[in-house]
Amino acid sequence: MADKPQDLGAQDPELKNSPVAWETDEDTDTLLEVQTGGGTCYFNGSAYPHGTIVRSGTTLLRCEGGVWVPETGD
Repeated sequence: MADKPQDLGAQDPELKNSPVAWETDEDTDTLLEVQTGGGTCYFNGSAYPHGTIVRSGTTLLRCEGGVWVPETGD
Protein backbone atom coordinates (compact mmCIF):
# COMPACT_ATOMS: atom_id res chain seq x y z
CA MET A 1 0.00 0.00 0.00
CA ALA A 2 1.36 3.41 -0.98
CA ASP A 3 1.94 6.15 1.56
CA LYS A 4 -1.04 8.41 2.14
CA PRO A 5 -0.44 11.90 0.64
CA GLN A 6 0.36 14.58 3.20
CA ASP A 7 -2.62 16.91 3.77
CA LEU A 8 -1.30 20.47 3.39
CA GLY A 9 -4.56 22.43 3.55
CA ALA A 10 -5.01 25.55 1.44
CA GLN A 11 -2.18 27.58 -0.06
CA ASP A 12 -1.26 30.68 1.96
CA PRO A 13 -0.76 33.51 -0.56
CA GLU A 14 1.81 35.13 1.74
CA LEU A 15 4.12 32.09 1.49
CA LYS A 16 6.04 30.74 -1.51
CA ASN A 17 3.80 28.51 -3.66
CA SER A 18 4.21 26.98 -7.09
CA PRO A 19 1.27 27.53 -9.44
CA VAL A 20 -1.45 24.91 -9.90
CA ALA A 21 -2.15 23.98 -13.54
CA TRP A 22 -5.93 23.50 -13.54
CA GLU A 23 -7.38 21.76 -16.63
CA THR A 24 -9.89 24.58 -17.13
CA ASP A 25 -7.25 27.33 -16.96
CA GLU A 26 -6.48 28.81 -20.40
CA ASP A 27 -2.86 29.42 -19.39
CA THR A 28 -2.12 25.85 -18.25
CA ASP A 29 -0.15 24.80 -21.36
CA THR A 30 1.94 27.97 -21.23
CA LEU A 31 2.49 27.55 -17.50
CA LEU A 32 3.79 24.01 -17.95
CA GLU A 33 6.15 25.09 -20.75
CA VAL A 34 7.54 28.16 -18.93
CA GLN A 35 8.29 26.63 -15.52
CA THR A 36 11.97 25.93 -15.01
CA GLY A 37 11.98 25.14 -11.30
CA GLY A 38 14.15 22.09 -11.86
CA GLY A 39 11.31 19.89 -10.74
CA THR A 40 10.87 21.40 -7.28
CA CYS A 41 7.38 22.55 -6.25
CA TYR A 42 6.64 24.83 -3.32
CA PHE A 43 3.58 24.72 -1.08
CA ASN A 44 3.30 27.19 1.80
CA GLY A 45 7.05 27.76 1.81
CA SER A 46 8.05 24.07 1.83
CA ALA A 47 9.84 22.43 -1.11
CA TYR A 48 8.69 19.11 -2.62
CA PRO A 49 10.56 17.09 -5.27
CA HIS A 50 9.20 16.20 -8.71
CA GLY A 51 6.62 13.41 -8.49
CA THR A 52 5.47 14.17 -4.93
CA ILE A 53 1.71 13.88 -4.39
CA VAL A 54 0.05 16.00 -1.70
CA ARG A 55 -3.53 16.74 -0.68
CA SER A 56 -4.95 20.26 -0.56
CA GLY A 57 -8.47 20.01 0.80
CA THR A 58 -10.18 17.39 -1.37
CA THR A 59 -7.73 17.76 -4.27
CA LEU A 60 -4.65 15.62 -4.88
CA LEU A 61 -1.78 17.55 -6.47
CA ARG A 62 1.33 16.07 -8.13
CA CYS A 63 4.55 18.05 -8.53
CA GLU A 64 5.33 18.11 -12.22
CA GLY A 65 8.46 20.09 -13.09
CA GLY A 66 7.82 22.96 -10.69
CA VAL A 67 4.05 23.11 -11.24
CA TRP A 68 1.31 21.39 -9.23
CA VAL A 69 -0.94 19.29 -11.47
CA PRO A 70 -4.28 17.94 -10.17
CA GLU A 71 -4.29 14.14 -9.94
CA THR A 72 -7.27 12.19 -11.17
CA GLY A 73 -8.52 9.40 -8.94
CA ASP A 74 -7.62 8.74 -5.32
